[in-house]
Amino acid sequence: MKEKSESGGGYVRADQIDLKSLDEQLQRHLSRAWTMEKNSNRKDSEESAISQRPLSSNNSSVTRQEWEIDPSKLVIKGVIARGTFGTVHRGIYDGQDVAVKLLDWGEEGHRSDAEIASLRAAFTQEVAVWHKLSHPNVTKFIGATIGSSDLNIQTENGHIGMPSNICCVVVEYCPGGALKSYLIKNRRRKLAFKVVHQLALDLARGLSYLHSKKIVHRDVKTENMLLDKTRTVKIADFGVARMEASNPNDMTGETGTLGYMAPEVLNGNPYNRKCDVYSFGICLWEIYCCDMPYPDLSFSEVTSAVVRQNLRPEIPRCCPSSIANVMKRCWDANPDRRPEMEEVVILLEAIDTSKGGGMIPGDQPQGCLCFRRNRGP
Repeated sequence: MKEKSESGGGYVRADQIDLKSLDEQLQRHLSRAWTMEKNSNRKDSEESAISQRPLSSNNSSVTRQEWEIDPSKLVIKGVIARGTFGTVHRGIYDGQDVAVKLLDWGEEGHRSDAEIASLRAAFTQEVAVWHKLSHPNVTKFIGATIGSSDLNIQTENGHIGMPSNICCVVVEYCPGGALKSYLIKNRRRKLAFKVVHQLALDLARGLSYLHSKKIVHRDVKTENMLLDKTRTVKIADFGVARMEASNPNDMTGETGTLGYMAPEVLNGNPYNRKCDVYSFGICLWEIYCCDMPYPDLSFSEVTSAVVRQNLRPEIPRCCPSSIANVMKRCWDANPDRRPEMEEVVILLEAIDTSKGGGMIPGDQPQGCLCFRRNRGP
């Protein structure tokens, strides 16, 4: 998806991150690098300036940023996943289980200065948003650093140097992996309604918190949600998140992931936090159905149908009206008619899960995807 140069961001994920999506997102930042090069006389933002300065743990003249980690407390373990731009490792930081993302952008002769500047600006944009957040349904950001040649990280086999072309991001470790993977595993069996309700409420509370902080996530999807050991949903990936602009015209561009993007975003119109509400509606459908929206449509087909024909995922006949109504309100074509996430939380909290949210056991239509829901998680 194209994206204006001022709205870039990079993917930094915790455990079981979808590195394919990460690569696609970072590739978009590379395409923006040429724009940055043409506008080189434009004053750099404060975050870009921070991102391009060398950090050294042995240089007392450089003030440590509040989000910088102490590498001496970090132990990096085995690789969880690999991608074009880096690897995700299990690790321990100051005695806590963490996921460690090492981003290697190939600075030494492989990329132009403009490309590197774009990627580093994306990195610090994410750090700037993420490190100030604290909520049970938001993945906890531990710290980050932009390495220098004299920076060492301890491993179980000793110490390794951290070259200047590597950025390190440390977040809490979520052993349950991505919500998307969990739903795929339950695609045939489906989830008990109580589990659907709990997952949806977790996500709604996390988004309500972000919006209360004037943060628009802009890429709400089940791949960007992680599960901890208690199956609590944690919002991750703030690579394209932004502080909400007071003027909606300042937030434009096709930012997000196809299938979850609101019509106004797909159409290139100004938008606000209500684009996250739309995406939540799609996620709620996905959590209930354990399926993918529009799996057989191409990019152009989805864009055209969602914007011009008001296409939405088909809600199963057996879906409780309490959940179906939330879906419909959240993905309304008119952003002004969508509820605030705070209201969505209230609506979900009011649902009585003891009776399947209004669904009578044994009363589902034959062949309905809900037929297994009463068996438990």
